[in-house]
Amino acid sequence: MKKSKDEKVQKFLNGIIMIDNEKFDTLNAMREIVFKIYPKTDERMMYGGIMLSLDAEDFGGLFVRKNHISFEFIKGFLMKDPNKFLEGSGKFRRHLKIKSKEDVKNKDVDFFVKQAV
Repeated sequence: MKKSKDEKVQKFLNGIIMIDNEKFDTLNAMREIVFKIYPKTDERMMYGGIMLSLDAEDFGGLFVRKNHISFEFIKGFLMKDPNKFLEGSGKFRRHLKIKSKEDVKNKDVDFFVKQAV
């Protein structure tokens, strides 16, 4: 597990691991992808989830829900989505619903993270 530099994010992650190990593994797999692609990503707690930013500009967020983890993309409306994995019909944001660690690969989270910035 990559330890967060943000104390509140780390506390949140510690809480998730205590409640639901599978969700924690899935959440952590997505965080690892983000940090592999954008090593200088900053994290902070906001809106009940982990907001992700680069050079003080938000590009996404990870939100733990009851039955899935939502990976929100701030400029999701600009993203290529050949397999129609992105959900949402708002003006800008789109999100991936990730229900398991397999979904991280099956829904090609890497592909979307690379487009996020």
